[in-house]
Amino acid sequence: MANRHRPHGDKEKYTWASPVVYLVAMCVISGCLAPVAFVIIGGFKSNSQITTNPAAFPNPWKLSNFSNVLTGSMFWRQAGNSVICALVTTLGVVVLGVMASYVIARYNFRGKGAMYALFAAGLMFPLTVAITPLYLLVKSLHLTNTLAGVIVPQVAFALPTTIIILVPFLRAIPREIEEAAAIDGCSRLGFFRRMVLRLSVPGLVTTGILAFIGSWNSYMLPLFVLNDSAKYTLPLGVQAFASERSTDTAAVLAFTSLSMIPALLFFSLFERRIVGGLTGAVKG
Repeated sequence: MANRHRPHGDKEKYTWASPVVYLVAMCVISGCLAPVAFVIIGGFKSNSQITTNPAAFPNPWKLSNFSNVLTGSMFWRQAGNSVICALVTTLGVVVLGVMASYVIARYNFRGKGAMYALFAAGLMFPLTVAITPLYLLVKSLHLTNTLAGVIVPQVAFALPTTIIILVPFLRAIPREIEEAAAIDGCSRLGFFRRMVLRLSVPGLVTTGILAFIGSWNSYMLPLFVLNDSAKYTLPLGVQAFASERSTDTAAVLAFTSLSMIPALLFFSLFERRIVGGLTGAVKG
């Protein structure tokens, strides 16, 4: 009965607002995808095509730019360095993050609030602010020009975001499950390994994806730590390739396209996992 007397204003507002919302969303999406599309399509052009009409489609399409990059050994070496940094960083962030988050979420101890606030404060200090003292620390540890000198700081700077996301997940696990596991003779470590890790999979996947993409796209830290082209990651490789081939714009665009495609595919495949994990963290 209440639905019969509902005013028509809400329905009309929704009907008129929907096209506007979709139009704004399409404009934002187009603005984000246009540079990516320009780079990828530009890799299939010749330098003369880019100079005469940069916004047009290639005519004809050239595959030689991509084949020249893929047949070179430097690209694959730098891609391997990026993969190693991204995978090790992701593993370190997830393992250390879930252990620290479990202690903060499930145990009461003196200084718990201060510890959580310390990790939360880490979100306010970007890498650019700490890059100079961080470089001095890496240098004092003799980790310059090594992948470890990139991986360790990346893990440290990714931990605050990881802990902020995982703590609500672990708090949401009912105490009754832990008590039932204790009655069945399960130790605290066993409960963590058998139950907590399984129940927090959405949060672990989300933080792992964010850590992987952040490491893959990292530029400033490798720029300060690495000075040997054989140790470069792909973001540094793009800069070095662009400096070396400054007059060959098409080849630079092809190299850039190949370097960003893995991160784009990785993010696209796990997009729902990221949204689901962040939603679960907010609900928790």
